[in-house]
Amino acid sequence: MAALDYQFPWDTLLQRFKYHLALDLREVLAERLLQALESAVVSAPDFIVPVPLSGQRLQERGYNQAHEIAKSLGRRLRLRVEPELVLRLRDTSAQAQLDLDARAANVRGAFAAEPTRLAEIKGARVAVLDDVLTTGATVFEVARVLRQAGAAEVQAWTLARTPEPGT
Repeated sequence: MAALDYQFPWDTLLQRFKYHLALDLREVLAERLLQALESAVVSAPDFIVPVPLSGQRLQERGYNQAHEIAKSLGRRLRLRVEPELVLRLRDTSAQAQLDLDARAANVRGAFAAEPTRLAEIKGARVAVLDDVLTTGATVFEVARVLRQAGAAEVQAWTLARTPEPGT
């Protein structure tokens, strides 16, 4: 489920939010996602899991943009946000720098369910939240890890979807 197409003016705002400490955009972006969720009439998950950043990217940016949106949505929807439920096991190349075929390979094996919290995942309905979805490789890998850990349902929530080439 994507709230927006990754094109002007949203692409510029998302880049500012993601790379230039524009945390003041968090609420307007969260509001757009909330409107899209309400329009889509999605079933309520038990909690939201923001896609974890690598330690290096978290240090560079100072925050995880998916976690910031998740916190805002969690407050508005009265849902738990569980940023430590999925662990990032290794740094990966930036997905934006890779061609479409390399993206899935880049994130394969990069995530794991927190082993001390498997009971919370088993049978749960989970929303995985990321800021931008291009091929879906990152969200699909996190969803695969959650399903393997026993999640009953995994939804993908994203602020923006990169339009298919030629559209």
